[in-house]
Amino acid sequence: MSAAWLILGDPHGDFSGLRDALTGAPAPGAVIVLGDCDLTRPLETELADAGLDSARSPVWWIAGNHEGDSEHWYDNLFASALADRNLSGRVVEINALRVAGLGGVFRGKIWSGGAERRHTSRDAFVQQVPKSQRWRGGLPLRHHGTLWPEDYDALWGQAADVLVVHEAPSCFPTGKPALDALAGAMGVRAILHGHHHARYTACLLDGTRVHSLGEAEARWLDPQGELFA
Repeated sequence: MSAAWLILGDPHGDFSGLRDALTGAPAPGAVIVLGDCDLTRPLETELADAGLDSARSPVWWIAGNHEGDSEHWYDNLFASALADRNLSGRVVEINALRVAGLGGVFRGKIWSGGAERRHTSRDAFVQQVPKSQRWRGGLPLRHHGTLWPEDYDALWGQAADVLVVHEAPSCFPTGKPALDALAGAMGVRAILHGHHHARYTACLLDGTRVHSLGEAEARWLDPQGELFA
């Protein structure tokens, strides 16, 4: 279990599931948070109070759709001591596995349906937003919880073993086929997602395994085990 990861479903301010999973267990090889943290304190503080040593167990995260609901929530995540561990639009190597991340949700002002885009980047969108609606001179606060085409495109064509997303792919009733397409293009073997607070395991048509976590649920996943086989 010492090399296993802990995956944390949308905490929404509740880190008790993480605390329970860590109690009496070896330090995880990594921790990945699936978004919607709703942080009243910086992320590193919440994790430490739950019993996690983030210096020993690398922490990675993606944003959910609620990170932009509050300036306080935004700052406690995006300006935390773990701000550089945002996985969105990146592929990083964790315990010899290539892990890709894509935070936020598809929103109609940015996506016109499917994978068709109304705007390609944050900067392009901001240029069309009246100055009175900009937040801190840039992107409206709400859209820090949006899935952005530039992050999607940054992953397309890269290779990864695991794709970590907030939204669900098509195996969920309201899931997005665009995420199936991305997973296929990257050759991933497993997708991890939150957002819907539904605990399940499923497969896409191409055999890619999908694992969804419930609200504030922490699950141990062994990167060398059958879940990613």
